[in-house]
Amino acid sequence: MSFLKHILQEAAPSYIFEFSEAGVAYSANGQQGFAEFAPGTLVPSPVEDNILSADAVASTLHRIAPGGGGKKRRPAAVILPDSSVRVSLLDFDSFPASAEEQLALVRFRVKKTVPFDIEAAAVSYWVQPGSGGKSVIAVTVAFEILARYEALFRAAGFHPGEVTSSSLAALRLQHGPGVAVLAKLAGNVLTVIAVADGRVKLFRCLTLDEITDQELLGVLQPTFAYVEDELGQPVSKLIACGFGRAPEGLTMPMEPLRSSVGSVNAFNAGLLGYLESVQ
Repeated sequence: MSFLKHILQEAAPSYIFEFSEAGVAYSANGQQGFAEFAPGTLVPSPVEDNILSADAVASTLHRIAPGGGGKKRRPAAVILPDSSVRVSLLDFDSFPASAEEQLALVRFRVKKTVPFDIEAAAVSYWVQPGSGGKSVIAVTVAFEILARYEALFRAAGFHPGEVTSSSLAALRLQHGPGVAVLAKLAGNVLTVIAVADGRVKLFRCLTLDEITDQELLGVLQPTFAYVEDELGQPVSKLIACGFGRAPEGLTMPMEPLRSSVGSVNAFNAGLLGYLESVQ
């Protein structure tokens, strides 16, 4: 499996699946849809098995894309919940030219920041354009969690060759100059990403105790202040996904996340971002 590969590829596979606690959003041979999960079927976590009912997930995959009994596996892209992986922003004074040395350095840097053994984890990274090769996005996921998703797809006749996380894929829907903050609320998981002129400057994923205006503002307002202090320019807008309305007391202009390939919600933003990136 390869994280972030979709950012660079030219064509999307015929099957794309985005998982969440609520269900799976999918694009199957150009047809989009959403299949709900019963409560407790899938619970995202970076350290514990996500798939609590493998039979239910397998049945869902079969309904979406029956067949797959041939010898040739069908290529598929898989988009995991934000809270199943760890995304790190790494800045380097210099970055090695060798891919082997790059990976070793990235693994060393994220080793103490992930809640699992780095030796039992898949690590992928992407050098941000325009950074002079010194700003890197790293994605880390425990092998055990990745293997469970992979096994289900292989059993259904797929080759899950491309994997990313929901908000990383959804970033492809954010356009425009200046400094913006993308906030995606899926269940009680809030992912906040600051983007300046197309480059990620901050990435946070946290679980909220309650979904209240006070809780949301307690994350968003300090984020705006931090970004302005770090970058020397204010955030121009908040781009929201999964918010029913703007939190009361928000002083920042807020607009919904949009896509040219479908209506965006908290559970398909990654899917639509993936599709838009390969148009």
